[in-house]
Amino acid sequence: MAKKQKAEIDARHYDVIVAPHITEKATLASEHNAVVFKVATDATKPQIKEAIEAIYDRKVKAVNTLVMKGKTKRWKGKPYKRTDVKKAVVTLVDGQDAIDITSGI
Repeated sequence: MAKKQKAEIDARHYDVIVAPHITEKATLASEHNAVVFKVATDATKPQIKEAIEAIYDRKVKAVNTLVMKGKTKRWKGKPYKRTDVKKAVVTLVDGQDAIDITSGI
């Protein structure tokens, strides 16, 4: 049988994962083996899982996504709308090291 090939890091993986999302709530989630990322609005859960496993070399247990709708704001009396942001809460398999998002890739 052929050996399993390590997932190669492709440029499209960096298009899926936009940035880590660092907040108090995300820091509390990291205690439970979860990491929060901002992702592309058209990214699917399998694409997010594949990108995390390729970039960070960790096994992903589950991916939960949510779309944070942009707020309506006013600037100089004129209304505008912030853009929508899609977030992914990635839960890692137990027994693995956590992803250190404060260091570079």
